[in-house]
Amino acid sequence: MNSEISGKTYDIQGFSVQDGPGIRTTVFLKGCPLRCPWCHSPESQEFKTELNWMSMRCLGLEECGKCLNICPNDAIAAGSPAQDAAGNSIIYPRVDKSLCNDCGACAQACKAQALYMCGLDQTVGEVMERLLRDKPFFDESGGGVTVSGGECLCQPDFTIALLKLCKENGIHTAVDTTGFVKWEIIEKALPYTDLFLYDLKCMDSSLHRQVTGVPNELILENARKISEAGGRFWIRIPVIPLFNDSKEHFDMYCNFLSGIRDSVDIVQLLPYHKMGVSKHDRLLRNEKIFVAEPPSDELLESLKEQVEKCGLKARIH
Repeated sequence: MNSEISGKTYDIQGFSVQDGPGIRTTVFLKGCPLRCPWCHSPESQEFKTELNWMSMRCLGLEECGKCLNICPNDAIAAGSPAQDAAGNSIIYPRVDKSLCNDCGACAQACKAQALYMCGLDQTVGEVMERLLRDKPFFDESGGGVTVSGGECLCQPDFTIALLKLCKENGIHTAVDTTGFVKWEIIEKALPYTDLFLYDLKCMDSSLHRQVTGVPNELILENARKISEAGGRFWIRIPVIPLFNDSKEHFDMYCNFLSGIRDSVDIVQLLPYHKMGVSKHDRLLRNEKIFVAEPPSDELLESLKEQVEKCGLKARIH
């Protein structure tokens, strides 16, 4: 049965008002083929369940220390003395991710939930039971369910089954996607998707590959095909300093979007922010991430006007 198909989620967020029209509940799935260095949800990137550590919850090894001796791989040791948020001296655990296999033993032992696992295997039926509790809000506000990620279409069986079940229950559906998936998957999702929240990160394919790890030809081609098939879009453009925030780059956006204008309800400009930095730290990863000052209000307004001059409705997210 479709309701028994399993997927890996990492959050279900109720009362979401940014992921499509009306009041929505957004289901976030693990796994993404892109590696955007500014990603505000780095916990979504890996397809597996991962260990996270939140320092502000940690009681320190002197008061707790339950994680120290429970790791079967000896991946946890005492770190150097540090200061907590109140300025007190504290010794935090240090996790060696090269030894950690994300078994979760330390998370189960952590009474403060400073160590916790991100990624939960759930069936479509289990998720649907949660979503139906919010249906009165959907009906009253013109909202619905948004399936997001990561890249939710990288878990196609789960995503399509969930979308189909939503439609059978009279719920408006949206798919938040990078577009970097096989067309055959999108084609299967189309009959059950009322709206695509479609990310366009960069129009230069070489630069797109250099920064995100993948080219953009498939993304653009899928957008054209969705338009031809009668799909609807909210186009989402992350405005990233030194990457795609120039007038010249937005000329390329406008040129492309003019070709699918009749399918685009709105263009959302999503200004870069630093919320992903603390989340990245929780994942205990060593790789560097992009950090910059957010774009100015003046720049965002000028880019919004540029999009609107192309005959498209635009909004700063």
